[in-house]
Amino acid sequence: PECLRASSLPGAMADVMVNELRRKADQGDAEAQCALGLCYSVGHNVPQDYAEAAALWRRAADQGHLDAQFCLGLAYREGKGVPQDDREAARLF
Repeated sequence: PECLRASSLPGAMADVMVNELRRKADQGDAEAQCALGLCYSVGHNVPQDYAEAAALWRRAADQGHLDAQFCLGLAYREGKGVPQDDREAARLF
């Protein structure tokens, strides 16, 4: 994902890449939402924030993005950013 590529860039360039992901995510781009969610889940170029990651994955999953559905399922299984819920995790998988 874009955020992991950004982690190898110098600071200012990584910030530009994350800002571009955020712009696209705000415009409803499911791929950008999923990628930015991953950035937040691992803390690459943004503060680690599981709740923000889950919210971004939910937006992408609601558009049918399969990777986002899987990531959100993992979040529910592990209770990271959302309440732990095995049923919701299974539904998303």
